[in-house]
Amino acid sequence: MDVVAGKWKSLILWELHHHGTRRFAELRRGLPGVSEKMLIQHLREMKEDGLVHREVHREVPPKVEYSLTEHGVSLNTALTSLGKWGAERMRRIGAEKVVITDSGDK
Repeated sequence: MDVVAGKWKSLILWELHHHGTRRFAELRRGLPGVSEKMLIQHLREMKEDGLVHREVHREVPPKVEYSLTEHGVSLNTALTSLGKWGAERMRRIGAEKVVITDSGDK
């Protein structure tokens, strides 16, 4: 559970899974509400955990791209059932009742 702890990690996994390789700014635009600091921190942790690959292209200006590793893809696959459960819960109780705080509590 430590590898997906935090509000943004599962959303980063989803973003990279559904949109493929993304640059930092593209990821940030795809995750409204995430701070630059938090996104950098989570990407760094996810890279250390082997979920995300970071590729630096040596050009001016420098270009950095993020993508899922095989390990990241397999984790995303494992989380699919949890996502379906969450969507069903939202449907059952009404999405307007689900409140997400900065700490990720619902």
